[in-house]
Amino acid sequence: MRASPLTLIKAGSRTLAAASAALLIASPAWSQTAPAVVTEAIKKFDGGNTAWMLIATVLVLLMTIPGLMLFYSGMLRTKNALSVVAHIFASAAVVTLVWSMIGYSIAFTPGNGWFGGMDRLFAEGLVGPNVLAHPIAPTIPESAFFLFQLSFAVIAFAIISGATVERMRLGATVVFAALWTLLVYAPIAHWVWQPSGWLAAMGHMDFAGGTVVHVAAGASGLAAAWMVGPRKGFGTEPMIPHNLLITVMGAGLLWAGWFGFNAGSAFEAGPRAVGALLATQVAASASAFVWGLCEYVKRGQMSVLGMATGAIAGLIAVTPASGYVGILGALAIGTAASLVCFLAVTNFKAKTGIDDTLDVFALHGLGGVVGTVLVPVFALSAIAPVTATVWTNTIGALVVMGYAGGMTVLILLVVKLTVGLRVDEKSERLGLDITQHGEMIAPN
Repeated sequence: MRASPLTLIKAGSRTLAAASAALLIASPAWSQTAPAVVTEAIKKFDGGNTAWMLIATVLVLLMTIPGLMLFYSGMLRTKNALSVVAHIFASAAVVTLVWSMIGYSIAFTPGNGWFGGMDRLFAEGLVGPNVLAHPIAPTIPESAFFLFQLSFAVIAFAIISGATVERMRLGATVVFAALWTLLVYAPIAHWVWQPSGWLAAMGHMDFAGGTVVHVAAGASGLAAAWMVGPRKGFGTEPMIPHNLLITVMGAGLLWAGWFGFNAGSAFEAGPRAVGALLATQVAASASAFVWGLCEYVKRGQMSVLGMATGAIAGLIAVTPASGYVGILGALAIGTAASLVCFLAVTNFKAKTGIDDTLDVFALHGLGGVVGTVLVPVFALSAIAPVTATVWTNTIGALVVMGYAGGMTVLILLVVKLTVGLRVDEKSERLGLDITQHGEMIAPN
């Protein structure tokens, strides 16, 4: 009796890169999700779709390096402006390695409802002329799908860094990034995006990462800020951003890169990608404008930082809905997110005493929840089947929030007991740039 492809893979007798289309379709694990078009896709991928996905991947990577770096750095004090760059650089490298070795396999191979299998350990079968397709993206090489999803994993952890800046050790961030990608991000991605995941089976709708990226990162950021503790002088000393122009430049890169984030999640250069891009632009614009109005009503001025933050709130909220909604839905979601996030950003830290430095939870966590819950409300069946209800999407958002936050506490307990979480008080007072990295931005 001939062994199954899965057995052959596990035995190491040959790699998936050399597997034929017939074996792929015959595999018990893959046959549940692989559409018929995979056979033809293996013979000849769509060049236009592949090119678009490579561009989208670059756009999403630019959101992190340098987009998020600049956005975060400009809002910090001069003495810590370089440290956040170091943390994001280091975490991007670590997440890439973990994703390549095991994270992708946990997230995007069939297994059970909770975890994927080990078919893609060390990116098995993703390099070479005979690379296959992933069922979610059947017209492009799986290696392109792998890279696009890697860029999501990279920015997901980078977002969390904004909650703990100005006092967390670089070594702690490195260990945290590895464990969080493996134990939090990869399983959640499997639940929501892999067809065999339990939330996917419930019909949970998340087009581009409102739940997987933003709710998870927001909850983890809040948990991390609580675990690390507040900065010295939090609530009693002024902590003024050192260069808002840098922050606005970062916001611009994030806004532009978000087109790859959302439109790329169509996995093809077609009408749905265009619709997702349009929804993204409308939601961001509505949210930026409403945030400015909120500021004007509250204090008679519209700030540059406020409008930039509002745009980010709208981008976050429209992420899970972008491939499902029209202009009116995008407008409503952007407006709702702006109102909710404005109230959270201006009140949450003062009310709770948790020093979430750059408002990761107030923006990403709550913005992601708003967008996720509103997806079924504004999703159009003319664009795609509406498989979720407000209830199922709310369940998904709350479960992901609880799991990400709880696992982050456990991970950071381990980090605290091994490498430690915080720099010493003297280093924090002098600034992490000079004490931890031997570098500094020259004072004006």
